[in-house]
Order: sequence, then structure tokens, then C-alpha cells
Amino acid sequence: MEEKRSTPLGGRVWFSAVFFGLIGQIAWIVENMYFATFAQDIFANSGRADMSYGVTTLMVILSAVAATVTTIFAGGLIDRTGKRKPFIAFGYIVWGFTIMLFALLPMKAEPSRVALIAFLLVAFDCLMTFAGSTSNDAAFNAWVADVTDRTNRGKLNSILAILPVIAVVIVFVGLGSLYNSANESNANFFIILGIIPIAAGILALFVLKDAPGIQKAGEQSYLKETFYGFRRDVVRQNRMIYVCLAAACIVGIAQQTFFSYLINFLIVTLGLGDSFVIPMAVIIVGAAVFTAVMGVLFDRYGRKHFYYPLLAIMILGILSFWAIQFTAGGLRNLVLYGGGVLMMGGILSLTGAFTSSFQDYLPEGTEGRFQGVRMCFMVLIPMIVGPVISLLIGLDAMGMNGDNFVPPYAMFLAAAIVALLAAVPVWYVRKDSRK
Repeated sequence: MEEKRSTPLGGRVWFSAVFFGLIGQIAWIVENMYFATFAQDIFANSGRADMSYGVTTLMVILSAVAATVTTIFAGGLIDRTGKRKPFIAFGYIVWGFTIMLFALLPMKAEPSRVALIAFLLVAFDCLMTFAGSTSNDAAFNAWVADVTDRTNRGKLNSILAILPVIAVVIVFVGLGSLYNSANESNANFFIILGIIPIAAGILALFVLKDAPGIQKAGEQSYLKETFYGFRRDVVRQNRMIYVCLAAACIVGIAQQTFFSYLINFLIVTLGLGDSFVIPMAVIIVGAAVFTAVMGVLFDRYGRKHFYYPLLAIMILGILSFWAIQFTAGGLRNLVLYGGGVLMMGGILSLTGAFTSSFQDYLPEGTEGRFQGVRMCFMVLIPMIVGPVISLLIGLDAMGMNGDNFVPPYAMFLAAAIVALLAAVPVWYVRKDSRK
């Protein structure tokens, strides 16, 4: 493998990318994991555990739809104005206030109010997603594409791919003690988490800087420019963008098959209780180191050499979680920790690689408009198909386990089978990368 030189990004870009990326992921982690856990805990405390799967699935699907639609329209507006900074800064501020809305919800609902609580959970989730997708999914991701090039975005996007798991550590270790399913209210948890993006948005007004020479969208109508990436002629001219995103989509479906239930899988299914934080932290740190190393190797030797090995590592890691049910003692811990690092490290590394390849193919001046296309492949479809798969498996498990909420091992077997399908688009991405 031949070594390549990468263009230096500079301290300001690195700080802005990592800091504002991390703050965004802290907010998304609350949405992706804690809101689901929050909903599940409310219905368990209210004697309606049977609603947990249905409401969780509805929250995931509708928030994915809200995120995608928001990013499509916000991306068109961002390209039309030729600016990213105002959308990031003010978007983060609004984002923080929408997180605080969850402080209004109790941990236990009266029978007559269960339906209302379910509605508010979904509505607040979608509102929070609107703010987050405008600022992070559309504006911040367009900014990243602006400030990087093909020689350095593998490293940066790999670091950005790590940020979700670092955010998990920050939220669970730093703020997790504020949340307890037995509390009457977890208002302090959501208020403090809301303050974080608000403070970051204010800081962005002074620190963040748009890349020079950003091309504005053309003079066509706003709606036509907004749906630019969905036009047939654009798809034909940029086929590899969609092939690359298809590979990322399949990996995302595999992840979303189990991700919303991962915390309760560790706590309930594996019986770890509050000690789940220990394996979670070890897996996250291990996966972060793994992904950071892969990011350096991407830019030094080229991503094409790592696609298939990483896919195999990810599948092996996912299967190891399914196999935990057949282990005990020290072997069980070895599979849990080792398999978890392989699973999350593989997922994060592939996500960083596919994101970088997607950005490589973007025509100049379309960075914002293609973010909606990215969201369709990397968020909307995975967050609909994946949870539906786990919903069907989960309902079967509920039938076998009475009224108890026990996320099943079968989620991981299903995820591994889905992940295998990514081998097809990966072949085309790898082949085209030789050019």
C-alpha cells in the first residue's frame, strides 16, 4: 500500500469540528438512546410495558422522517444563502430548549393520561429533531464537507464517527446519576443536557468560521434546488454517491436493529443492572481507539483496502452478542467486551469511511442539498427498517416472557444477516475508488 500526504486542517478547524460535533452528538445520544429508555421506563412504571416497543418504534420512525424532511429543506436553504455558521449557532441554541421540554414529563402516568404522555413523547421528539437536523445534520455536515478535501476527510470523519460513543460516556458517566427510572421526575437531567447545546451555540457565534469561497446555489426556484439530489438527471450523473450511501444504509439498518434497545439489553437481558456502565465504557473506549487508528490508516493508505475487513469485523462483533447466551463466567465477559469493541469499532469505522467517500463525490456547491439525500440513506431508511425488524422480534420475545420487557438476543442475529448485504455495494465503492 502506497502512503499518501494529507492537507493540514489547522487548529481552528479541528477544534470547531470536534467540539461542535461532540456537542451535537451529546444531544443526539439523548434522542437516540435516552428518549427511548425514558419512554420505556415511563410505560414500565405505569404498568403498560406492552406499549414500550410500539411507542419506541413510533418515536424512532417519526423522528427519522422529521430529521430527513428537515435536512432536505434546510440543506436547500443553506446552499442558497451560502452560509453555515448562523444555522449551526442559532440552531444549537433552539435545540437546547427543545431538549428541556422533556423535563415536563413525569416518570409515571395515570391510566387516563398514558395516551397523552405517548403523544407528547413523540411530539417533543420530532420538535427536538427539527432543531437538531437543521443545525447538525444539514449545516454542520455541509461545513465539514467545505473545510476538508480527499486527503484529510478520512481522518476527520473517523474522529467524528467516534464522537457518538464519547458522548455516551459523557452522558452516562457525567450526567447519568441525574437520571433514575424510579424518580418521580427526571427534570434536572433534561434541563442540564439542554443547557449544553445552548452554551455551544452561543460560543459558535464567536468561534466558528465558514470556509472561504462557498458557492451559492443557482438562480432556480427554492423547491427545485431543495430537491436537487433527488432529480433523475442528478442521480444518473452522480451514481457513486448513491451506491456509497446504499452501503452506509445497510450498515445503518443493521445497527438500528438493536441500538435503541442496547441499554435495556445490558441491564435486563444480561442482568447487569447498574453495573452495565462498566462494559459500556470499556466497549466505547476500545471502539474509539480502534476507529481513530482506522481514520489515520484511511488517509495514509486509502480507504479501499479496509472496507471488507471492517465489514467482516463488524459482523463478527454483532454475532458475538448473539452468542453471549451460550457462554458463562470468564468466557462471557471476554465475548461481551471483545465482541462489543469489534461491533462498535467496525460500525463507527465504516460510517466514517462511507461518509468520507460520500463527500469525495459531492459536486462543488451542492454540499447542503445532498445532506437530505444522505439523511434518507443513513437515517430515514435505517431508522424505519431496523426498528421494524426489532419490533417483530421483540413482540415475539414479549410473548415468550409474559409482560416483562426483555430485549432478545435474536436482534443481533438479525442485524448480522442484514450487515452481510452490504458486501454488494461495498464491492462497487471499492472498485470505483481505484480511479
